[in-house]
Parts: sequence; C-alpha cells; structure tokens
Amino acid sequence: MRKAPVSRRDRPAKPPLSRDGVIAVALRIMQEEGLEKLTMRRVAAELDTGPASLYVYVSNMAELHGALLDELLTYLSDMPGSWSDRVVDLLGQYHLILTKYPGLARSVLLLRPAGPRYVRLIDTLLGLLHEGGVPPAQAAWGVDLLLQMATASAAEHAGDDQSDQQQVEAVRDADPLDYPNVSRVRDELFAGTGEQRQRWAFTALLKGIATTPRGS
Repeated sequence: MRKAPVSRRDRPAKPPLSRDGVIAVALRIMQEEGLEKLTMRRVAAELDTGPASLYVYVSNMAELHGALLDELLTYLSDMPGSWSDRVVDLLGQYHLILTKYPGLARSVLLLRPAGPRYVRLIDTLLGLLHEGGVPPAQAAWGVDLLLQMATASAAEHAGDDQSDQQQVEAVRDADPLDYPNVSRVRDELFAGTGEQRQRWAFTALLKGIATTPRGS
C-alpha cells in the first residue's frame, strides 16, 4: 500500500504580510516593552520575515511611529459640554494617551502626523473652534499650537524624577534676597495636580487663540 505523503514543513505556512499586521505587532511590542525596544528587526522577527520585507508597508521608523499614534487615536471620543470644554477634554484625552508612551510623544514632536485619525482630530478641533466663533485664520494656527502643547507636555513625562526633585529643591531653597520674584510665588510654582495645571494651560491657550488676531 502506498504511504500517504508527509510534509517536510516543521511549522505551518506563514500568514501573508500586510500593513495592518505590521502595525499590530509593532503596537504590541510598544505596549508590552516600550518604544525603545521597537525596531524593524524586532518586528520582522515576530512576523518570521526579514526587515527588508517590512519596508514595502512602512517606509521608515518615522512612518511606523505615526501609524502607531493613529492606531491609539481610535480611543478618542467627543464629550458633551460647551465648545471650549470639549476642546479641553479632547486635548486631555490625546495627552493622556501619549503620557502612557512618552517615547512616542517625543517622536511625534519631530513628526508631522498624517494618519486619517490624526487628520480627523484636527478637523474636530477646527469644528469646535468654528462653533466658538474663532476666526478661521486664528483657528488654523491655534490647532497646531494646542496639539504641540499637548504633545510636548506628554513628552515631558519621559524626564526622570530625580531631575524634577532637584528643581523643586532648588526653588524651595532659593534665597529671597537673590531671587525675590521666585520667593514671591514659591508656594504656587508647583501647586495643583497635573490635571488641574493641564486644563488651565489648555484653557489659557484657547482664550489667547480666540482673542489674538493673526499677524500678516
């Protein structure tokens, strides 16, 4: 009797590569191990392929980082309230997402994200500013400023606690004779929770954007 053929493969066939598959693996690595562990070589190893194969789907690490940001923006949602409250809430959500991945926030500062969800975020913010009567020219520049501030604030979380403590101690110990202005507001410099300071900063920026005409 003829024996049934036996495959020489020692594992199942590899699934086909895709952009979505590359991004999904990269997102998992970042979430589990941090952005510093994310390399093309590592993603390729997870997908059982060579790094060169990935460049068909993402041209470089910058594009991959932008795609990761866009994937995370899935979790943004529009909250009820006044137009200004909704702007602050939306920026707060964006900031919170990036504070979980400060390395990605630092990378985004150097990028010009172009994913569809990021463009949707810009469009939503512009719509809210329009609802509040902010002139289009001011809104256009203002959205860029608001997103830069939110991203930079999230990237700041990558700083080490020791440096933060050194600054607190330096301000606390500053001699009033040498630093009279620091001494005058010493207790206020580090007052408030992170969320309180963040909402104040967004609100202050928003009021400035709404009332400051754009120069020629």
